[in-house]
This record gives sequence, C-alpha cells and structure tokens, in this order.
Amino acid sequence: MDFIHTDVWVSMGEPIESWGERIKLLMPYQVNAELVAAADNPRVRFMHCLPAFHNSETKVGAKIAAQYPELTNGIEVTDDVFESPVNICFEQAENRMHTIKAVLVSSLA
Repeated sequence: MDFIHTDVWVSMGEPIESWGERIKLLMPYQVNAELVAAADNPRVRFMHCLPAFHNSETKVGAKIAAQYPELTNGIEVTDDVFESPVNICFEQAENRMHTIKAVLVSSLA
C-alpha cells in the first residue's frame, strides 16, 4: 500500500498577497487524480492532517480561487481526490485524537 500525504500550503491568518510565490512553488506537488494514478497502485491512500482546502466553498477557498483561478478545484488537494475512496483523512484525524488522549492519560498518570 502506498500513501500520499500533504498539508496546507498557507497558514490561517497569512495575508493572501504573500501566497502567490508559495503557490507557484508548490503547484507541481498538488495532489490530484494524475498524481494518484501515477502511484500505479489500486490500494493507494491519501492522507491530510486537515483542514484541507479542496474546493472554493469556504471563505478562504473562495478568496484564493478568486485570486488564483487555477485553484478553483482545490489548493493542496483537488476536490475529486478529497471526495474519493482513496481519502482516509477522517480516519487519520480520528486516530490522531485517540493518540493524543492516550498521551495525555500517560502523561498525567
């Protein structure tokens, strides 16, 4: 099994004017259907620590899509990958929550 993992390209609160250079540099690394197909593995899975900018339906996504039209279908991951069966982000997030709880219990014990 192969895993494709990414994170947000821009942090919350960063001014949109500063995103251009970073987006230009990271665009070749966008997780999209072409990248998933390049894994050449039917068991490939996509992971992301969330939140993901996978469409332009949020305020931030809409603002970015307005300034960078090529990102209307997602920034670090496209909506078709995010909404596909290869996405295990939500399972990843749930496992992270249980891991954090276990570390807290262990630390406090």
